[in-house]
Amino acid sequence: MRPAALRPLLRCRRPAIYSFPSLRIPSLRIPSPFAPRTYAVQAPGAPTLQVFNSHVKYLQKERAASNREQSREVDYLRDEIATRLADRLLDINRDFPHILDLGANACNLSRALTTPLSPSEPPASSRITHLTCAETSPTLLHRDDALPLPSPLQITRTVLPTLESLPYEADTFDAVISSLALHWVNDLPALLAHANRALKPDAPILAAMFGGDTLFELRTALQLASQERRGGVAAHTSPLADVRDVGGLLTKAGFKLLTVDVEDVVVEYPDMFALMADLQAMGESNAVLGREMGGIGREVLAAASAIYKELYGEEGKEGIPATFRVIFFIGWKESPDQRKPLERGTGEVNMKDILGGGSIN
Repeated sequence: MRPAALRPLLRCRRPAIYSFPSLRIPSLRIPSPFAPRTYAVQAPGAPTLQVFNSHVKYLQKERAASNREQSREVDYLRDEIATRLADRLLDINRDFPHILDLGANACNLSRALTTPLSPSEPPASSRITHLTCAETSPTLLHRDDALPLPSPLQITRTVLPTLESLPYEADTFDAVISSLALHWVNDLPALLAHANRALKPDAPILAAMFGGDTLFELRTALQLASQERRGGVAAHTSPLADVRDVGGLLTKAGFKLLTVDVEDVVVEYPDMFALMADLQAMGESNAVLGREMGGIGREVLAAASAIYKELYGEEGKEGIPATFRVIFFIGWKESPDQRKPLERGTGEVNMKDILGGGSIN
């Protein structure tokens, strides 16, 4: 639970969200059990590597969503990313009669799709007839059933036992969208293959997932504090996919015309404890198999809070930043009449001419 002394501050101060192009984040690089997830092609019939405890994650999301008001208070990150995905969908000049929202959480995407991004243009839902919201947590999925949407949209809410095996027929959806759900999937290659099968030919998948150095500040602080107080480290945070893996995973699943990019979303919190309280209220606590059971320990937490502030706090500011690295990607299901990239060497313009005779480094 959020410490009582922090509640007034958090109620009157919504975390500030901003973004900047993801280049290179300075961080303390030391041997760590928090390495990014990497993927390799498995042999046919090989068992899936289990990284996360799916039942624990289900319980975390159910518990978090049971407190509706608190759960809604911490939707700022999911709402922000859903809005960015809706904006990207608007860049595709076509209608989408039926869309699958895969890992819908509290149907945050439905609110983003039905909200106009500017007064001069209609919302993305004007191009959508039907939205199917699929989620493993029924309490989270139905949390906002009674709340009206900004614009009309036909929605079907579906509870799935897992996201890794989709029950939909082939060629069902005109688009699959997933917002901040795929980072908890054990078998991401299988999920992408199922999504490809459920899409109609020449239909896109658009997704955003946490990856790479997400919460590197918290990871580093907890690791250094554990090393100092206990003489060792434990897995207090979850491994995440690296942006370099995503393109290969999409290609292996059969997607074409890929686009992958990264955005860093920085949220300011009063302190480390406020950050951890919000993560718990989001249902985003650690769910790694083999994680340390029970609480982290007061001494480790106190040391981690001090280290966090010392390493990453800005001079003259009382709060601390938390970086969420979000991987956005889009891929298209193959179709015979789909545009194909030109073969290498068929270009008619030399880059040196565009650069005014300069060199390409």
